[in-house]
Amino acid sequence: MSYSIFLLRFVDGEPVALDTDRLLRVTEPYVVPDGRDEGFSGLRAQDGGEADLYHVSGGEEGLRCVTATHFARGEISGLLARLAVALGAAVLPQDGGALIFHEEERRHLPAALRDGAVVIAPTAEAFQAALEGC
Repeated sequence: MSYSIFLLRFVDGEPVALDTDRLLRVTEPYVVPDGRDEGFSGLRAQDGGEADLYHVSGGEEGLRCVTATHFARGEISGLLARLAVALGAAVLPQDGGALIFHEEERRHLPAALRDGAVVIAPTAEAFQAALEGC
């Protein structure tokens, strides 16, 4: 896909830091040779699908957002869904409402995102279908 999604974690309506170590562990098997740089990871799945992942730390505030661009359908979509779950993050497509993986996460979203949030399964199929519906 040629647009961006954003992974953010919210507590009481406010964005909070994501676990950088967890991000690196989940994505490590997919990083292309020489594909990791400060704040960037180039990813490739076994089916050949790729994605660009931006994860720049905000200094003392820590990692506040992960952005995925140029990502493929298939295994990469499943990886992005699993990454969001591992980070406890909501997925915010650039042109749609929030995607969450558990209903109890809705209460932590900012008020403007709560009503339109959609609960999906952390699978490639559900993730792709939700993005197509945006």
